[in-house]
Amino acid sequence: MLEVQNVNLHYGAAIALRGVSIKAELGTVTSILGRNGVGKTSLLRAITGAHPISGGDIRWEGTSIAKMPAYERAKRGIAWVPQGRDIFPLLTVRENLETGFAVLPRRERKIPEEIFELFPILKSMMGRRGGDLSGGQQQQLAIGRALVMRPRLLVLDEPTEGIQPSIIKDIGRVISLLRSRGTMAILLVEQYYDFAHELAQTLAVMDRGSIVVAGARDSLDETEVRKHLSV
Repeated sequence: MLEVQNVNLHYGAAIALRGVSIKAELGTVTSILGRNGVGKTSLLRAITGAHPISGGDIRWEGTSIAKMPAYERAKRGIAWVPQGRDIFPLLTVRENLETGFAVLPRRERKIPEEIFELFPILKSMMGRRGGDLSGGQQQQLAIGRALVMRPRLLVLDEPTEGIQPSIIKDIGRVISLLRSRGTMAILLVEQYYDFAHELAQTLAVMDRGSIVVAGARDSLDETEVRKHLSV
């Protein structure tokens, strides 16, 4: 289980997170919703170690990871698919996937065949450069690279952004399948309510660096949630 406990985060004098608390459990999808600029990505940066927190605690599998560097968190099974994908454009698809080996013991450094079962298009493109792929293909590659790490916590930052509807359906199918196996916690940041509502068991809505609405999916008032998502 991931437990974020009363976390604050600053960028200089500006506060990005204010007393944020959230949980994510194995076999579930927890979705963070909110407009642009409300702190969703800052929360993921805090969880993955990309930016230090100013207060509170982050616990993973019973241990505080708040002061651990990002690479140590990755070794403990936390994989992040960042907004914008951040694949390496000059590396091939194979080489991009192999960058996930960095946190694995040498004996485990191979690309699981499961990656190509989840994203068949990648198998036919192993020799192509990442920068030559479409946006949807790059998103599949970014998720595949994270799965190469054998994560127990998969953190996804707006995986549907700028993606064609057919690929969004494929990504939703993969998230649903990973959730159903019960071996992974999934933290999904989204702007689109329908996509998040379909996949997540728990929803949390952020506004101005705080969580303003949270709870089990079916217990929340859709109108109240959507109010915080509209511009």
